[in-house]
Amino acid sequence: MDPIEQRRLLRTEIPGPRSVALQAERTQHLAAGLGVTLPVFVDRADGGVILDVDGNQLIDLASGIAVTSVGAAHPEVSRRVAEQVERFTHTCFLVTEYDGFVQVAAALNRLTPGDHEKRTALFTTGAEAVENAVKIARTYTGRPAVVVLGHAYHGRTNLTMAMTAKNVPYKQGFGPFAPEVYRVPSPYPYRWPGGAEAAAEEAFAQLAEIVTTQIGAGNVAAIVAEPIQGEGGFIVPPPGYLAKVAAFAREHGIVFVADEIQTGFARTGAMFACEHEGVVPDLVTTAKALAAGMPLSAVTGRAEIMDAVAPGGLGGTYAGNPVACAAALAALEVIESEGLVERARQIEALARPRLETLLGADSVVGEVRGRGAMLAMEFVRPGTTDPAPEVAKAVAAQCHREGVVALVCGTFGNVIRLLPPLVISDELLDDALGVIERAVKEAS
Repeated sequence: MDPIEQRRLLRTEIPGPRSVALQAERTQHLAAGLGVTLPVFVDRADGGVILDVDGNQLIDLASGIAVTSVGAAHPEVSRRVAEQVERFTHTCFLVTEYDGFVQVAAALNRLTPGDHEKRTALFTTGAEAVENAVKIARTYTGRPAVVVLGHAYHGRTNLTMAMTAKNVPYKQGFGPFAPEVYRVPSPYPYRWPGGAEAAAEEAFAQLAEIVTTQIGAGNVAAIVAEPIQGEGGFIVPPPGYLAKVAAFAREHGIVFVADEIQTGFARTGAMFACEHEGVVPDLVTTAKALAAGMPLSAVTGRAEIMDAVAPGGLGGTYAGNPVACAAALAALEVIESEGLVERARQIEALARPRLETLLGADSVVGEVRGRGAMLAMEFVRPGTTDPAPEVAKAVAAQCHREGVVALVCGTFGNVIRLLPPLVISDELLDDALGVIERAVKEAS
């Protein structure tokens, strides 16, 4: 199959007639609770382009929510998946084993931060990885409590909904939730009451006070934090904050868990986002870009912590599926061989200056933030920090009409996030940024 030409091309309105017809069929057969960002049905995808069923070529600034970092059809990933499918699609690793599972674990033990002895367990989804990290931490420490941050997102299962901050759409009506989950303020520099310069010290002081006086440090199994908060609005913690939290956890025998599900595997211009702060977590959860679109997740961490769970305590029918493992081995090789860590930095160097030109006293863009190819704009009412979700929605809608797939996020629904495939060309990125600039200026 010939590669898709890497350019934006609109043959119909977005969505086109075939997508509209398929959307009507979807409505008849699918549960209403399954949302959609852009009602376009995909025929093929490759590199930085999505080809829809109407022949439109859309620029992908979503990567399936940070999943297809090596592109949605990288030849090496496709080849390895096809080879594995011909051999076998499933046995359940807990019944009869296969080497792909072991090799993915070995790669994660090598790549994750720290030179200590590590172990890895593979699962299927990001939420499943977070749940298992909590199970492991509780077993190791013999403690029940879990501490998370404001604006956090950790998943949609009962436990991870409790760990997630935003109510609508993730939690509304789904309670009661799992107990022993405690939330501390997030150091959100743009919105910190004492100013960005004070955010690290003041937020850490509040965390320490809540843990020691309200929960009891001796009751806390784990502190779980995203090194850059994803669904909460691509919030980058102030310098030094994560290191303080990790040191505090170590002092009190608490397991520090870095949720790198959205930030991991070169996305932020480092293999893992906690490396920007020089932080070595006790446990790291990964998913999304790990297997380039195949369902696979992992918990990797200190051997003594990971081995605390007795045999049979971890697993799942589909955990570490062999086809997903084949995809992961290929994706990890591509990330390293094609220099995608450096490519993420190049994407930031190209995109951030363009986005920052949209800032100003009278602008609807209050802040541009992020790292690497994980960038965002927060929209506000000009001259204030009042969230403007209607502007973010309007900008995203204009981008969609012009053939650029952009995602809205944030606790207040007022952030547009950019997550292009790391293999996107400069020319395609430049075109997409031009569309974004026009949409923001029109909204302003």
